[in-house]
Amino acid sequence: MNPHIIQLIKLQGIDLEISTIENKIKDEQNALDSKITALMRKEEHINELTSKIASLETERRGLEADAADRLTQVRESQAKMMQVQTGREQTALLKEIEDGKKSIKEFEEQTVAIMEEVEKLNAQLKEESNLLKGEKVLVEEEKEKVKSSIEKINKGRKTKDTERGKQATLVEPRLLKKYDTLRLRRKGLAVANVLQGVCQGCFMALPPQQYNTLLKGEAILNCPSCQRIIYHQEEESAE
Repeated sequence: MNPHIIQLIKLQGIDLEISTIENKIKDEQNALDSKITALMRKEEHINELTSKIASLETERRGLEADAADRLTQVRESQAKMMQVQTGREQTALLKEIEDGKKSIKEFEEQTVAIMEEVEKLNAQLKEESNLLKGEKVLVEEEKEKVKSSIEKINKGRKTKDTERGKQATLVEPRLLKKYDTLRLRRKGLAVANVLQGVCQGCFMALPPQQYNTLLKGEAILNCPSCQRIIYHQEEESAE
C-alpha cells in the first residue's frame, strides 16, 4: 500500500476517536440542557399559575365590592319603602330590591366558584413548587457531575489532540490539506476502503480499470462518486 495512504489511515483513525470524544461531550451537555430546559418550563408554568391566582383574587375582590354596593342599594330601597305614598312606587322599589338581591346572589355564587378555583390552584402551586425545589437540587448536582465528566473526557481529548498533531506531521502537507478539506465535506470520513470494487464511503462501484489500478496499491486515487481518498485492504475474517 502507498506509504502516504498508510499515514492517512492512521490519521483518520485518530480523528474518528476525537470525533467520538466530541460526541460524548455533546451528549453529556445535551442531556443536561434538556433537564435545564424542562426545569425552566416548569418555572414558567408556576409563574403562570401564580399570575392566574392573582388575577382570580383581583376578580374576587371586584365581585365582593360589587355585591357590597348592591347590598347598600337594596338597604336604601328598603328604607324608602317606609316613605312611599303610592302602589306604583312600592312596586318599583320591590322590583329594585328583588333585582338587587338576585344580583347579590349571583355575585356571591361567582365569588364562591372563584374561591374554590383559587384553593385548587394554590394546592397545585404548592405541590409543583415543592417538586421544582427538589428538581433544582437534582439539576445542580447533575451540573457538577457533567462538569466533572466533561473534564475527564477532555483529558482524553487533549491526549488525542497531541497524538493527532504528531501524526499530521507525517503526512505530506499538500495531501494533508486535501484530507482536511474532504473530512469537513464528508462528515469526518475522508479516506475510504474499497471492498469488491465498492467504495465503503458512498457504496458506489468504481470503474473496473480504476479498481484494478487501486489493487496495485501504488497510486493515490479518489472515488469518482464521493471524491474520498480510497485504498484497498481486505477485511479480517472472523475466526
